[in-house]
Amino acid sequence: MTFSLEDLKSKVNSHNQVVRIVVVAQKGSTPRNIGTSMLVWKHGQAGTIGGGALEYDAVRAAQNQITNNIPTRLVHQALGPNLGQCCGGHVSLLSELFDSRSLPHLVNNFFARSTLGTNTKMPAAVTKYISVTQNSMKKLQPALIENWMIESTQQPAQLIWVWGAGHVGRALVNSLEPLPGIEITWVDTETSRFPQNTSSSITMLPQQNPASLCAHVPLNAQHFILTYSHKIDLDICDGLLKRGFAYAGLIGSATKWSRFHKRLIAIGHKPKNITRINCPIGDPTLGKNPAHIAVGITRDFLERSMANDSTFDE
Repeated sequence: MTFSLEDLKSKVNSHNQVVRIVVVAQKGSTPRNIGTSMLVWKHGQAGTIGGGALEYDAVRAAQNQITNNIPTRLVHQALGPNLGQCCGGHVSLLSELFDSRSLPHLVNNFFARSTLGTNTKMPAAVTKYISVTQNSMKKLQPALIENWMIESTQQPAQLIWVWGAGHVGRALVNSLEPLPGIEITWVDTETSRFPQNTSSSITMLPQQNPASLCAHVPLNAQHFILTYSHKIDLDICDGLLKRGFAYAGLIGSATKWSRFHKRLIAIGHKPKNITRINCPIGDPTLGKNPAHIAVGITRDFLERSMANDSTFDE
């Protein structure tokens, strides 16, 4: 999760005033992790902070922020009692209004500012956090420190979306997560389907209708589709073909793919576009154990990354 000044500039150029909503703190079960953001303008929005009542209220408040020219808004929200969401956690949202005159000036690949909207001096704790991270050569993780929000502006080399948190999905995430230069978004239908000890660097995104997220995924993302439902798999394939992608792989047999191919043609997709989806993924010679499948998928991912002059030579 990184701050993209180019995306913000593009939306400001198109819509004049844009509110960026970013998750700056979380406690307990919440839809998205710290650093997740979305953009809102007068008649539209892009991205998602998890959907549901939380996002609905945040977007409505952002529209009001534009109307009344409110520079900064920080809200602490209890999801359960206040919004009726089943997550039950607490989340803090920072909403900042930008126009062509207020676009941030970024220094040293990070974006740090006070959430209180004041021009106070950067606290020593924030300076230390940035310095320690840079000296360790690790990617700066978004954090809220002494009312200051810090975000990295360095874009990851690879954006990966894993659809499904079953046995294969868990094995694949465990295999991919240690690799440098990647950012993983993990999707499934319920929070309970994700393991409890997942790394904070992974964005877990519960969505009752996973395919609805396809309209918002980055165009340069790579997708691995391995849900528990053939219908969900098919809907995701349909959504990604409509949206666009850098790579998409689907778990399944040759028979499953033959049926999917026919159904996707019936929906209206062109055969040459459908063949961009790779199925089956993995290496059948390694076996059908989830760990074996994950190794095969990861190996293929690494081979493609190296062929595209990726940064996996660290």
